[in-house]
Amino acid sequence: MPIRVTVWSENYHEPREPDVRRRYPDGIHGAIAAGLAEHLGERVRVRTAVLEDPEHGLSDKELAETDVLTWWGHMGHEDVADEVVERVRRRVLGGMGLLVLHSGHYSKIFRALMGTTCSLNWRDAGERELVWTVAPGHPIAAGVPHPLVIGEQETYGEPFGIPQPDELVFISSFSGGEVFRSGCCYRRGKGSVFYFSPGDQNYPVYHNPDVRRVLANAVLWAAPARGVGEPLDNAHTPIQW
Repeated sequence: MPIRVTVWSENYHEPREPDVRRRYPDGIHGAIAAGLAEHLGERVRVRTAVLEDPEHGLSDKELAETDVLTWWGHMGHEDVADEVVERVRRRVLGGMGLLVLHSGHYSKIFRALMGTTCSLNWRDAGERELVWTVAPGHPIAAGVPHPLVIGEQETYGEPFGIPQPDELVFISSFSGGEVFRSGCCYRRGKGSVFYFSPGDQNYPVYHNPDVRRVLANAVLWAAPARGVGEPLDNAHTPIQW
């Protein structure tokens, strides 16, 4: 069976900002979905959803048909309904994979799963970013050049207010001097979570074939091996061997 992927974006910038619309005529979600289809082909079935969809495109039914959810947000974090966040959180704890992208570090869902501020230092000066692989044997790093070069990108810098990653796959360095933990893996309940920082709306990052490779690898890594069920819960068990 193909991996069922929902590519979610708030889709605020594209309708409002001509430069972003020219860069991403099908939306950021459209570019990410195209990259997954390009690299994974029949191994995935991809749909897109945006904030303005009914229930943000993340109803119980839609999430029940999602194995991996990718999340891009920036301006509309607080516009995401709390009940939808809780719905997604429980789905992740039940085994659904989650890819949190760029400014999604400050989304309600990522903060809820991390339990920390997820704050960071930043500036937007169009600096070069080098994404260095620090776990070359990790499946998300397969086929990714060392370093992955992004000519212009928003700068993120430490300290990054996240828990210690279960696995750190990438760190980034910027021409202005900052370094940043840019590719972080977590296990939450039965689910796998990957945070990947490159992807500001002001730069064509999601058209970069190497960035697309990272996201495709991450979908394969995050897909649940045994499907998605209910989160683990307390259960009374008798004495038994």
